[in-house]
Amino acid sequence: MRTTQITVEQRDEVLLVTLNRPEKLNAWTPTMSEELTEAFTWANAERSVGAIVVQGSGRGFCAGADIAVAFGDHVGTDQPPAPAPDRATADWVGLCRRSKPLVAAVHGPCIGVGLTMILPFDHLVAARDARISARFVKMGLVPELASSHFLVTRCGWGRASWLALSGAMVSGDEALAMGLVDRLAQAEDVLDAALGAARELAANPPEQVRAIKGLLTANAAESDLTVVQRRELAALHAAYASADHREAVAAFLEKRPPNFR
Repeated sequence: MRTTQITVEQRDEVLLVTLNRPEKLNAWTPTMSEELTEAFTWANAERSVGAIVVQGSGRGFCAGADIAVAFGDHVGTDQPPAPAPDRATADWVGLCRRSKPLVAAVHGPCIGVGLTMILPFDHLVAARDARISARFVKMGLVPELASSHFLVTRCGWGRASWLALSGAMVSGDEALAMGLVDRLAQAEDVLDAALGAARELAANPPEQVRAIKGLLTANAAESDLTVVQRRELAALHAAYASADHREAVAAFLEKRPPNFR
């Protein structure tokens, strides 16, 4: 896998993906998005990978979109920028929700698309020094990547409204208190905490993990509990017939750790 704006390193069962534009605080570009999509797609097809961790290099996670790249040609004109091909046609949120477990290790600035691209992840670990903001309103824009859904789901109506309408910057401690992130660590420990969480998730049967993610995605906003149970029952029948279920039962009876990979 050839990359220019991210690096990829496999650490046992975890694929560590690093946003690698430190001189720009890892500002998002279409190229970065394409490389992330390629890395996730590869990891999802590679049986030795059980989970993915994303971090930023240098002083922060991601300072948002690279304004010069995304909007530079349109400054001073009344013509809106055309959507980048990958953002116009690819389903980032769908990829994240179909993916093996995704964990983010956030330190320093995590702003705009730097935040919205990780909201569909399964577990967000933030350093206390993180500075997190859904800052779109400050740029005369609105949230993207289904973040108007995920902010409400994670934080509740009032806090999501405040984050989106104010463009306020919050610390890691504040983000944990409002449910925006899931775990807090010291800056020097944030990657280890994220890798530890990823290894814990990667230890579980891969097909069932992805099936559970599918159920959470489909059922989170489903008000018809009959539909919820119908989806669960279909997934449960498939799980009962799986090799991973047989291995889990055998490991339990034989008093040994299961081997799902």
